[in-house]
Amino acid sequence: MSLALGHEVLRLALRDPFLIARADHEAGRAATTVVVELRDDRFPGLVGLGEGFPERYFGETVETMVAVFPLLTAAIEGFDPSAAGLRAAGERIASTIRWNGGAKCAVDSALHDLAGKVTGMPVHRLLGLSADIPPTDFSLGLDEPAVVAERAKRAAAFPALKIKVGGAADLATLEAVRGVYDGPIRVDANTGWTPDVARGLVAQLVDLGVELIEQPFPAGRLDWLADLQGGSPLPIVADESCVTIEDLDALVGVTAGVNVKLAKCGGPGPAAQMLARARELGFRTFLGCMVETSVAIAASAATASLADWVDLDGNLLLADDPFGGLTLGEDHRWRLTDAPGLGVERRG
Repeated sequence: MSLALGHEVLRLALRDPFLIARADHEAGRAATTVVVELRDDRFPGLVGLGEGFPERYFGETVETMVAVFPLLTAAIEGFDPSAAGLRAAGERIASTIRWNGGAKCAVDSALHDLAGKVTGMPVHRLLGLSADIPPTDFSLGLDEPAVVAERAKRAAAFPALKIKVGGAADLATLEAVRGVYDGPIRVDANTGWTPDVARGLVAQLVDLGVELIEQPFPAGRLDWLADLQGGSPLPIVADESCVTIEDLDALVGVTAGVNVKLAKCGGPGPAAQMLARARELGFRTFLGCMVETSVAIAASAATASLADWVDLDGNLLLADDPFGGLTLGEDHRWRLTDAPGLGVERRG
């Protein structure tokens, strides 16, 4: 075999505590992610970097990722580094095992990075996409309203803020943020609301200048989502209800938008296909992330020209990102350059 995949588990401290409604994410103080290195004997001296986030909510752990890596690596043996070859390799990955989006994301990202280095092309160009992408927002986790407002003040230069909600102080938190920030606010309940709570808040969210509501209800309650969207002037965006491209058809007429994440759908290749299909179906597209390093954010940014809204700030939440090379412009757009592959490398 010519392919070899190595992996490293990173436990990274966060700059500020980051809690969401449905999970503690290591008490909101650290994130665990898996970085891989892909080598191919045919291309000596070149290494493809990839990353996958083991999200327990979607059934993944570090252990499950490591268990399926050999299957996924075998599926891409002898891959062709061209755009068409990458699509074919992606189909083989998808048919090898269902779900396991984080593991697939790590391998698919490394595959695209390596192919870019082999061909001398950046990943966005391998995908046939533009380097012109929307700016990213900045996310703030659950906390006391005054604490969230203070963090919002520090992040006031961002063109939009994404506020995690799903607790008793949601309205007070949003009012506190609005007191210090005058830009668009995006609200993410991470399945933490009931229909009564959501209906009771919509009018007030409109008054506060909220731009969208992300995943207010449990993933399987498409009926609740449809009812809320039907009476809401704000777009409802499916996240936990929208994992892979296979979920899109069932959401037509249910929500106005969908959130695509590489760690859910399996990497930059599947994400580009999912975003394009979502647009064909009339959805507004949101490109999100996990709390990840610049490796995963760079892979996500390569697909961002297909997104209406971008939430690629996972590396900005880290106290120390071990990877460099990805630059955030003054306009808060990630800079996609002509550097081959993802354009990132380990610091030091």
